[in-house]
Amino acid sequence: MIERSAKAFYATFTVTFILIILSIPPSPVLAQNYSVSYQLLNHPDGATFYRLNIAIPETLYDYYTQQSHTLAETSDFARYVTPYTLQPIANTLDDIYTDNEDFVNAILMIVHQIPYTAGLDVKYPVETMTENEGDCDLFSYIAASVIKAHGLQVILLYYEQPDDQAHMNIAVHLQHEPTDARTSIHSVTYANNKYYIAECTGGNWQDGWRIGECPDDLNQPQVIPLEDSEPQVTGQVTASLQNLITSTISVSVSSTFIIQEGTLTLAGQLSPTFPNQTVTIYTRINGQPWQVADTTTTDQAGRYTTSLYLENAGIYDIRASWSGKDKYAAADSPTRTITILSLFFIILITMLTVVACISIAIFVLTRRTAQPFSEPLPPEIPT
Repeated sequence: MIERSAKAFYATFTVTFILIILSIPPSPVLAQNYSVSYQLLNHPDGATFYRLNIAIPETLYDYYTQQSHTLAETSDFARYVTPYTLQPIANTLDDIYTDNEDFVNAILMIVHQIPYTAGLDVKYPVETMTENEGDCDLFSYIAASVIKAHGLQVILLYYEQPDDQAHMNIAVHLQHEPTDARTSIHSVTYANNKYYIAECTGGNWQDGWRIGECPDDLNQPQVIPLEDSEPQVTGQVTASLQNLITSTISVSVSSTFIIQEGTLTLAGQLSPTFPNQTVTIYTRINGQPWQVADTTTTDQAGRYTTSLYLENAGIYDIRASWSGKDKYAAADSPTRTITILSLFFIILITMLTVVACISIAIFVLTRRTAQPFSEPLPPEIPT
């Protein structure tokens, strides 16, 4: 009985020690921004230069790198066009370009500045811009994303080449035929509308392909419509014609460990203290890909608060992200880690604790009632 009580005591001590370790909040992991810049001209033959500065939150980059990158059929190409994510780029370019042809040519200037590397795996625009390399399809996803965010009708064009070297570019519907093209105008017809082809590869951004121009050796393309692009809304990049100013966002949690199917309260502060700003909450469980868990908005003082219902047990990483505004760069909060204890684990701990308490009580009572054992005295030696 004493040995069994001792084992129960040690088991309870071990579990209690584990719970104490879990309750210690880990140090927050800081995130960073990735910055890229592109040069622009006010017109393909213009002389006024601009610099477009873009900040990409680390969380946004991580989110896309951990998404599925499979291509089962050609219609899957549309999933890599992300207009919402690149919307700030379109909004910034609207400050320069009032003509849609100039707008599209500006997008071509951007993708023509990204170094070309043949044969890369499929990637989302945020990945390509961050890693600063791509090929025809990756450049086409970026261009189509920004053009679609601008509100123009755009499609992907996929070419099956005889040498098995497939090619991709885009085509855009304009209200007028391109006037800045230096060759014969290339176009396709889709849904009774004329779309002008725009070639997204080329290393000379100042004298590269313009809308309406493309290589003459391309065969008839397959049209990939973009009605189903970006099925899930995520965060956004920051874009500005000015140097971006660093911003910060914090996140705090109501507890570092809670019981499964519990509610966790999050709160944080945005600096600068802009009101009515969208804050995206990302979570990942047990090292799986980041997912958008919630979105909330800041109050008049730049503060936010929200609650998460956590259904599954495990180790959760939580991060808040802001997409930036005007000349303020996007920001990610430090990563907070919490532990969600399963209901089974809690029940098991409760049972072990009860058993241990009973065993200790029996152990103590047994010690008190046990009769002391006295060794017999040695016999007296006769004298």
